[in-house]
Amino acid sequence: MPVHRKRFRIEEAIAGDIVSMPEVADAGVGPMHHEIMAELRAIRAQMASPGAARSATAETLEGSVTREVAEAHALLETYRAQIEQCEKLKVERDLIHDAINRTKREIAVLHGKSFDGQEMAKVNGELGAVVGGTEHATQQILEAAESIDQAASALAKVNSLDQQKILSEEIQERVISIFEACNFQDLTGQRITKVMATMRFIEQHIYQMMEIWGGVDAIRAHAPPIVDTREGDDRLLNGPKLDGDVGHASQDDIDALFD
Repeated sequence: MPVHRKRFRIEEAIAGDIVSMPEVADAGVGPMHHEIMAELRAIRAQMASPGAARSATAETLEGSVTREVAEAHALLETYRAQIEQCEKLKVERDLIHDAINRTKREIAVLHGKSFDGQEMAKVNGELGAVVGGTEHATQQILEAAESIDQAASALAKVNSLDQQKILSEEIQERVISIFEACNFQDLTGQRITKVMATMRFIEQHIYQMMEIWGGVDAIRAHAPPIVDTREGDDRLLNGPKLDGDVGHASQDDIDALFD
C-alpha cells in the first residue's frame, strides 16, 4: 500500500503553490514552530516586494553620490580660488621683478657714467678748480685795486710830469691785470656747466628710478621727516638767497627794522 507523505507548509510556501499559510496548530508541532513560521512570513514578504528594498538602497546610494558630488564641487571651487590667487601673485611678482631689473639698469648707468671713481673725481676736480680760480682772481683784483689806490694817492702829490707819467702807466697796468683776472668768470662758467650736466644726468636717472617704483608721491610717502639738528649759529648759515627762495630776509626787511 503506498504511503502518502505529508506535504509540509514550508515546501508549499517556497514552491508558491499557496497564497497564505493557515495557522493550524498540529499536535506534533514543536515550541519554536510559530517563531520559525513568523520569520518565514517576513522573508516571504521581503521577497514579494523587492522593489521597495531596491528603492531604499537606490536612495541611499543617490544621497551618498550627491554628497560626494557637492564636496567635489566645493573642493574644485577652492582650488579655482587658490589658482586665481596664485595668478595674481605671479603678476605682482613679475612686476616687482621687472621693476628691480629696470632699477638695476639705471644704477648700472649711473655707476658707469657718474658714480665711478673717475667721473666723481672729475666733478670734484672741476669744483675745486672753480674755488681755486675764484680765490686767485679775487686776490689778484684786490692787489691791483690796492696798487691803483696807492698810485692815485701818489699821483695827487707829485708835480713832475715824469712821475705822473710813471704813476699813470702803473695804474693802467693794474687796470689791465684786473681785466685779466676777470677772465676767471669764463673758466668758472665752463667748469660749472660740466658739473651741472653731470648733476642733471644723475637727477634724470634718479627720477626714472622713482617713476619705476610708483613716482615721486609714492617715494615721498616713505621718506623720513627732515629734522634740522643744527645748533647755535649753524642754524643761521643758509647761504645766499636764490630767486624764489623763502625764509630769507631781504634788504627791505632789514631797512624796515630801522624805520
